[in-house]
Amino acid sequence: MKNDPTKPAEGKCLRIVFCGTPEFAVPTLEAVIAAGHEVALVVTQPDRAAGRGMEMHAPPVKRAALAHGIPVVQPEKIKTNAEFRELLESIRPDAILVVAYGRIIPKWMLDLPPLGNINLHGSLLPKYRGAAPVQWAIANGETDTGVTTMRIDEGLDTGPMLLAEREWIAPDETAIELIENLSAIGADLMVKTLHGLGAGTVTPIEQDHAQATLAPILKREDGLIDWSLSGQTIYDRWRGFQPWPGAFTQLRGKKLILHHIQRIDNCAAPGELLVSNEKLMVGCGKDWGLDILELQLEGKRRMSASEFLRGFQVRSGERLGL
Repeated sequence: MKNDPTKPAEGKCLRIVFCGTPEFAVPTLEAVIAAGHEVALVVTQPDRAAGRGMEMHAPPVKRAALAHGIPVVQPEKIKTNAEFRELLESIRPDAILVVAYGRIIPKWMLDLPPLGNINLHGSLLPKYRGAAPVQWAIANGETDTGVTTMRIDEGLDTGPMLLAEREWIAPDETAIELIENLSAIGADLMVKTLHGLGAGTVTPIEQDHAQATLAPILKREDGLIDWSLSGQTIYDRWRGFQPWPGAFTQLRGKKLILHHIQRIDNCAAPGELLVSNEKLMVGCGKDWGLDILELQLEGKRRMSASEFLRGFQVRSGERLGL
């Protein structure tokens, strides 16, 4: 059997363009470099102003690339960017890797490399297509999730799947912790995917689109607590929406952010506070109540519940959400 000229031979160093932006993408970049592939270019989002001083901050992927001496470009737009297109065409990559880049990949990029544009997605597709798969999996009370490598097509996470790996979600795990776990698992999976594509041992599998669910981009209002929901639901949404948009309510007309909570036996009516022995607890719709461990009232700093109770005259029977 003749070798397919579009597929690099097994063991061959692949020429890669890597597109990614946040910390989630860094382990994959590092793993691909360590596996011996040539990362000819890193594409990432422009530096952004952040913090109180609005200082410019480089994306984590940019910092990692520069530490390895890899050229970096940060185009504001890519779809109709002729200079950027010429650059990628001159590199002639075997594959373009896309890991949390944050931009829609145009068709000309999809058609450029022989091995395609390969995405690392933070769910077991076709579940949780979209911008926030890890967050919504936790918020919806899932007990497992995973990562999937896939070939990008022109749809929203609809391309054929390559490899996948499952990961269990611990009962108290937050999105911050799970994203860190999945980034490491995904890095290894991407290296296996590249090896399999180079060797011709990975076969793309079409997704069952009828089983697809969506994980839309998070909005600030997603963090607003509905106290009529069950305690488990509220707790899962708090875990899933860390660090943003978090979980917040109102106390005496002011915004109250719940930074750290834990489940307890239900103790009061939905949204009703119970103060006891320097503890601040709240009732929910059913099953569990919540023990508020750390919180932040509008205009104040973050503090423990016991410290908050010493400084504010909060009484049992007051209600949150008002």
